[in-house]
Amino acid sequence: MSKPIVAIVGRPNVGKSQLFNRITGKRISIVEDTPGVTRDRIISEAEWLSKTFLLIDTGGIEPDSTDEITAMMKRQAEAAIETADVLIFLTDVRAGVTATDREVAAMLMRSGKPIVLACNKCDTPGEPPMEFYEFYNLGLGDPIAISAIQGMGIGDLLDQVADGFPKDNETEEEDDVLKIAVIGKPNAGKSSLINRLLGEERLIVSNVPGTTRDAIDTYVEKDGQKYLFIDTAGIRKKSKVYESVEKYSVLRSYAAIERADICLIMLDGTEGVTEQDTKIAGYAHNEGKASIFVVNKWDIIDKDDKTMDRMKLEIKEGFSYMMYAPALFISAKTGQRIDTIFPMLKTVNENRNRRVTTGMLNDLIADATARVQPPTDKGRRLKILYAVQSAANPPQFVIFVNDTRLMHFSYERYLENQLRNSFDFTGTPIKFYIRERNEKKKL
Repeated sequence: MSKPIVAIVGRPNVGKSQLFNRITGKRISIVEDTPGVTRDRIISEAEWLSKTFLLIDTGGIEPDSTDEITAMMKRQAEAAIETADVLIFLTDVRAGVTATDREVAAMLMRSGKPIVLACNKCDTPGEPPMEFYEFYNLGLGDPIAISAIQGMGIGDLLDQVADGFPKDNETEEEDDVLKIAVIGKPNAGKSSLINRLLGEERLIVSNVPGTTRDAIDTYVEKDGQKYLFIDTAGIRKKSKVYESVEKYSVLRSYAAIERADICLIMLDGTEGVTEQDTKIAGYAHNEGKASIFVVNKWDIIDKDDKTMDRMKLEIKEGFSYMMYAPALFISAKTGQRIDTIFPMLKTVNENRNRRVTTGMLNDLIADATARVQPPTDKGRRLKILYAVQSAANPPQFVIFVNDTRLMHFSYERYLENQLRNSFDFTGTPIKFYIRERNEKKKL
């Protein structure tokens, strides 16, 4: 199950960034008394009662403002509301209920999302001030008195937030279904690709609208294999025209990546590799997900006999940490090379679940160390005692050595390359865990 998303919203200068820092335990958001300091959204991972979630700090909402920057902050906050599973509506007890608070409350209620009303700046222990009771008039249920600066009431707040998280059984999928996240920045062709796959194969089982992230889960069966394609469509409505809101495509992709077995990373062939692409792909890599690059719009590219080679080189340079991921060149619009996707998914699925026997693994390492001697430091040489595969999906290997400090990252990369040369791990990352084992006890 993917991590729930929680957004802190409210008018300017009520303490949203202070609360964000308090919940995450880090000083990430800038805290300033001047309204409008948090103009962008800040995203960080947080945890409460063993539940991990993504927390968003938004800029303040001023519904009627005509100031360009403030209006942009409002649009970004609206995007956060659309993306989130649970909303924390933060108010200032000292100021009481303002007209802006009422407008924000109405906006949040229209979203249909769970709302937790928090009254900040209740800094004195004991009964909250009389102004606290005014917030019942917002019609959002019982407010929670908190002090973001002192940490009072934060536990009660997070208890209520956690109660609003989607239940596990809402997003469960069948075990025999291969889950494919189609990720990438807006307008790369994610939905077009899925529509093309379904239109050609005509094997739709059902379309299930996502309840929390505007994703569409589409079940398909081909050659006896069931697939669940997760389409992470970008934010709709007029907000899509603002470049800053595009960052939410990354957040939506994060949620899809965590659910997926394999990621199809869509690249716009007319734009090449962008910073947004590297952020999304980097998260898939860090999560250990098998991945395939899909370069779309290849039909409208002016090509010569070197165009594809140049694009492959750009992908290798832009995603140097993902050399294992193959690249397919397609056109979702015309159907060009669409038939290469399912065979590649099958291959990558086999590779991410591949297991190497302990005997074969240690024979390979013995041969590799014989050809290239392990590194030394101050006259002491690294000795690889033995290795085992500890897990698949992704393949994980534990290597026991005499001294972990002697294992250089370049030699670790050399061992990975030898492993990939001997076994097909195309499309999947490989993880190494270096462990120290007392050599005398081993012998």
